[in-house]
Amino acid sequence: MKTRHLSSLALTALLLTFASAASAHESAGVAGGFISGVLHPVLGWDHVVAMVAVGLWGAFLGKPAVWILPVVFPLVMAIGGAMGVLGIPIPAVETGIATSAVVLGAMVAFAVRPPLWIAAVIVGAFAIFHGHAHGTELPNAASPLAYSIGFVLSTGLLHLSGIAFGLLVRWPAGNVAVRAGGGLIALAGVGNLTGML
Repeated sequence: MKTRHLSSLALTALLLTFASAASAHESAGVAGGFISGVLHPVLGWDHVVAMVAVGLWGAFLGKPAVWILPVVFPLVMAIGGAMGVLGIPIPAVETGIATSAVVLGAMVAFAVRPPLWIAAVIVGAFAIFHGHAHGTELPNAASPLAYSIGFVLSTGLLHLSGIAFGLLVRWPAGNVAVRAGGGLIALAGVGNLTGML
């Protein structure tokens, strides 16, 4: 058991060392491109809250939304990313990202249950803004493919964390917690829009 604990500790230390070196030299090869892609959504709290909200809302709506919304987001995000890479301008990208937190958080907070296709359109519309922001960073990466894989993986993990928390809706107290989480996400978006955060 002690050997297993030491092995886990050594692996963690190795990964942290690798991650630090890669982020310090994010243009250094495939690994640097991948790490840069993984970190881009995670280091921007405006991306984090919106992507978690997608998972939360999907879990709140139940099947099949719990899987469809987190699939729609990265697929449409890839279109926004391509637009960013190609230099196709989208007006008010940062405003769109902040608004995504307000709207998606409010959907959870107010228990909004639209038809699935409307929920997918809302999620997809905001995914364009997030993708464009990622795409404008892509040309600076040494490996665009590794960067893309990194930010899609990171986005998926954020969606999964939202789903995991959102599954608490099965219990009355969990339902309150999930809706409160949506409210906090919406407030964070308002704070971003108003410049308070």
